[in-house]
Amino acid sequence: MSYLLDYGKVTDYILNLRRFGEMKPGLERIRYLLNELGNPQKKLKYVHIGGTAGKGSTAAMLSSVLSSEGYKVGTFTSPHLSDYTERIVVRGKKIPKDDVARLFDEIIPIAEKMKETINDTPTFFEFTTALALKYFYEREVDIAVVEVGLGGRLDATNVINPIVSVITNIALEHTDTLGDTKAKIAYEKAGIIKKQRSLVTACDPEVYGIFKERCKELDSEIYCVGTDIKVKALSSDCNHQIFDVSGFGKSYREVECKLIGNHQLLNAGCAFGAVNILNQNGFTVSEDAFRKGLKDVVWPGRLEIMQKEPTVLLDAAKDELAMKALRSAITGIFKYRKITMIIGISADKEITPMLNEIIPISDSVIVTKHHVAGRALDPEALAAMVSKYGKTAIVAKGVDEAINLALKSCSKDDLVCITGSVFLVGEARERWHKEVVIWGREMNETRGIPEEKR
Repeated sequence: MSYLLDYGKVTDYILNLRRFGEMKPGLERIRYLLNELGNPQKKLKYVHIGGTAGKGSTAAMLSSVLSSEGYKVGTFTSPHLSDYTERIVVRGKKIPKDDVARLFDEIIPIAEKMKETINDTPTFFEFTTALALKYFYEREVDIAVVEVGLGGRLDATNVINPIVSVITNIALEHTDTLGDTKAKIAYEKAGIIKKQRSLVTACDPEVYGIFKERCKELDSEIYCVGTDIKVKALSSDCNHQIFDVSGFGKSYREVECKLIGNHQLLNAGCAFGAVNILNQNGFTVSEDAFRKGLKDVVWPGRLEIMQKEPTVLLDAAKDELAMKALRSAITGIFKYRKITMIIGISADKEITPMLNEIIPISDSVIVTKHHVAGRALDPEALAAMVSKYGKTAIVAKGVDEAINLALKSCSKDDLVCITGSVFLVGEARERWHKEVVIWGREMNETRGIPEEKR
């Protein structure tokens, strides 16, 4: 029986599979799917990236660097801004929609068989992870850069055996699933550290000891940005920043990166550390490739300027750490007369810590919601939370209405910032750009995919 459908119907089906919060934790389902697919995950080399914030930016940096050296890189990130295909990329080219439908046709019978054999069905993220790993195997990537979806220890991506793991940082997030303290969350994220492999992290001292102890248990090395890896900011503006980075006996001076904000320097330090671990494990990545990769990297929706006069800024800050970084960037880099904040947040987030960071610097606030079913916090509830800061929020039905209201009331010297959710930023971004351009060079290679399925 053929299950093959057009891309739209396929993605509707996948996106309506169970979400993170609707599952029993464990790796049984993803292992079942991959075993039935021939265990493609066992035939590739990986970098695994976890943490609370900065995972996607670090993955984009590292993928761009490796691509600049000429490696065929697969990149798996989440969530997407505008289209499902953004999650699965090979050398800067998003997975073709026909391949999504083709692989769906291969995986869906396995998912239905699972219901009979283990009395369970895959979640959305498990299905997508299996599809990505199978695609990377077909494309014969030299290395795959894989971002953790949620936590680490029980995340569907934790079936891979990476050359190096990266944990960017730790903050309170998904406390109902990962635990209500940073220590508990760090324990879950430490689950991606592998025996006799290396960890690179930019975590704070509060949880560093947890990672160091876990590495000791596993006979693994740990390298920390700030001690083992030094990053020094030199200059920055709203277009790029310049910094020095050193470690592993190397020192790169005046590196340019188009991703702005001090937090991106920590992410760049993590990418530098991962590159040096790869250099010790069969990969050759030159200083020139590192410089070119950082200079060329693009990661849409992160401190991204859509227009000038007034300036419209998008940032997909979705937790306290990301909001701290956004606040620092706005106050340290941008010049403006007044700032209007457009905010929409998913209901499962730690909302008050996010608002604590961003509302105090706002002159006016418009609240709205994204349209991912069942995920968004009701704007009226969000407006009530904003009122506790002594500010009255305007409620908009959707992001387009919110942008219209903001632009109508702004002068050319003002700043409009749209933030709070990747989903909200994705919807807003479509007003200016219908397509998301991923980092790197687009290639047309088809080796590994049967000719009749290309």
